[in-house]
Amino acid sequence: MNDVAGIRVICAFIDDIYKIAGMLASQDDITVLQVKDYIQFPKKNGYRSYHMIVEIPVFFSDETLPMRVEVQIRTIAMDFWASLEHQMKYKQDIEGAEKIVARLAQIADQINRTDVEMQDIREQIQQRN
Repeated sequence: MNDVAGIRVICAFIDDIYKIAGMLASQDDITVLQVKDYIQFPKKNGYRSYHMIVEIPVFFSDETLPMRVEVQIRTIAMDFWASLEHQMKYKQDIEGAEKIVARLAQIADQINRTDVEMQDIREQIQQRN
């Protein structure tokens, strides 16, 4: 771990994730060091989110130092899934974990389909206005 802070940004829609990531990357005082797009390339367990390691200036009384920050950007639905998966995964060691991991991955896929449907509905509404 080489970042000094972390921030999670929760969005309503998938395309908002990429907009926010783009806005961060375009800031002249932010340097993007690493990106992991778990939305396009989900983890085996179904985890989806967009991670960035960025370097930002931190101002002290006598100097300014670049510091690394992890930014996680995800939808409300992705955050819901990740929070519950994390709670269940780390609270206990249970028998039949492989089946549970498979079920969690299926649920993550369902949540992703819901995210995509919601975005499609928003786009349809926006086109009519």
